[in-house]
Amino acid sequence: MKRVYVMLVLALAGCASKPQPPSWQPSARDALDGYTDAWLKGDTPAADAEFARARRETASTGRFDRVAQAELVRCAVQVAALETDCPGFAAIAPDATPAQRAYAAYLEGRWQGLDAGLLPAQHRPVVASGTLAGVADPLARLVAAGALLRAGRLTPADIGVAVETASEQGWRRPLLAWLGVQEKRAQAAGDGAAVERVRKRIALVAGN
Repeated sequence: MKRVYVMLVLALAGCASKPQPPSWQPSARDALDGYTDAWLKGDTPAADAEFARARRETASTGRFDRVAQAELVRCAVQVAALETDCPGFAAIAPDATPAQRAYAAYLEGRWQGLDAGLLPAQHRPVVASGTLAGVADPLARLVAAGALLRAGRLTPADIGVAVETASEQGWRRPLLAWLGVQEKRAQAAGDGAAVERVRKRIALVAGN
């Protein structure tokens, strides 16, 4: 029994001796998670406050690549909801890493000459296939859909996938954006019944 107690004490001492991550890392991660959740739900003031906190935490390191990563998270989440203005990353792009610049180009739909090997793993097949097939994570799927749309390669079937992905997650902002895309396509096709169905969904999501 004594030996077991000694071993337990030693194990706990070993755990306690492990270096803890710098405080900015969990703080920045929590802030980015809070930003993402608030933005997708359509709570802009909360999202802005959370991102400002993430930016302060990453900027405290004096590392451009860490600030650039936070800015890319914001860009990606906005692309998921078809909002494409990313001035924060553009301002520090020259000091970002090659992989970060490649991901920014992907989000912007600038795929000509893009080295897909530099992209996050779940986005590499999107460039090769031009579809959302195989993108399992819901947020990554919407980001990929937004990138495909900007690249002019999004299929009608994948528009439906984007709509239902946002719907299943209860993400109001991207759902309204993608329903708007569906509405325009139905209008262009002269499908009045489809237009009416989409407008009813938009009204429901918007609380009208």
